[in-house]
Amino acid sequence: MRLDKWLWAVRLYKTRALAADACRLGKISFEGNVAKASKEVKVGDKYEINLNQLHKIVEVKEVLSNRVSAKMVENYMIDLTPQEEYERIELTRKFAFEKRDRGVGRPTKKERRDIDLFKE
Repeated sequence: MRLDKWLWAVRLYKTRALAADACRLGKISFEGNVAKASKEVKVGDKYEINLNQLHKIVEVKEVLSNRVSAKMVENYMIDLTPQEEYERIELTRKFAFEKRDRGVGRPTKKERRDIDLFKE
């Protein structure tokens, strides 16, 4: 099975075209090298996938022929991503949201610059 089809089948990407684009853009690597969409997937292969800010590591548990439901994904893939990575993403989501008091209005230019500086 092709890598892009497997990534789509285990629901790492919403469409096969998105999976192929990720391969083409170098967001998926195998043993330190960029993986092509046409690479044959084998049991035991470990892939490093960059999904937006998340750096995910997955191992192929079983090769499948069709897309599976979300509940069955664990039968075909082992997630080796460290827990610290998920915690880092959760922390960035938590602090990416600004809360403004009701009735204060929109931020001024100076306040916007301060907010942007704080986020960086």
